[in-house]
Amino acid sequence: MSALVKLVNVSKRYADAAALHPTNLSIEHGKTTVLIGPSGCGKSTLLRLIIRLIQPDSGSIMFEGEPITPDNIDMLRRRIGYVIQEGGLFPHLTARSNVVLMARYVGRSQEEMQPRLQELCDLTRFSENLLSRYPVELSGGERQRVSLMRALMLSPELLLLDEPLGALDPLVRASLQKDLKEIFARLQETVVFVTHDLAEAIYFGDEIVLMNEGRVIQKGAVTDLRDNPADPFVSEFINAQRGLVSL
Repeated sequence: MSALVKLVNVSKRYADAAALHPTNLSIEHGKTTVLIGPSGCGKSTLLRLIIRLIQPDSGSIMFEGEPITPDNIDMLRRRIGYVIQEGGLFPHLTARSNVVLMARYVGRSQEEMQPRLQELCDLTRFSENLLSRYPVELSGGERQRVSLMRALMLSPELLLLDEPLGALDPLVRASLQKDLKEIFARLQETVVFVTHDLAEAIYFGDEIVLMNEGRVIQKGAVTDLRDNPADPFVSEFINAQRGLVSL
């Protein structure tokens, strides 16, 4: 299966600190790839590099075989959905205005946007009655659903989620996990999902990429990481979370 996204020797430094050492990674079409590891390991940096919120110091990132560059990133971003922790909604815009923001930017008409908006409300189980509310008037789970709808509005080929459920309470998180998994299965999206929670990684991931100190330590199914650890850190990380998940 060909890669939708491919990183070739991609690195990023901040002053004297390496956020991401030279990294090679392929993101396969139609799969959910989960980036997992401790805080500061480089997983969120990797996502921001793909969507070009930050520039790599070296290497190249390919999207369907085409290098991502400053010249084409505006067009490519229309093919990429991006969800961050706590949603990242604009507080001065209603839920409806947040969702259709990019669609308006690219010139979609109201007649084009409304059916898609209704479709997304059904998909994410978000009540259309709440679309007129501002983010402060919504619960944490509702804000994340709005953020997800905004990311899906243009029917992207790639969905990037940076710890989207990390700030939610356990009951809301469990409900959204179930809904998200159903959405991924229904849309057959290519997804890159960042988390620090091994149970969540196992629940969502077709492939798990374990990172530490700016490096990819091992990639594969959780059974590969458990039974054939490529580094002592792999076993250490799994053992530290054994109380949270049955392996």
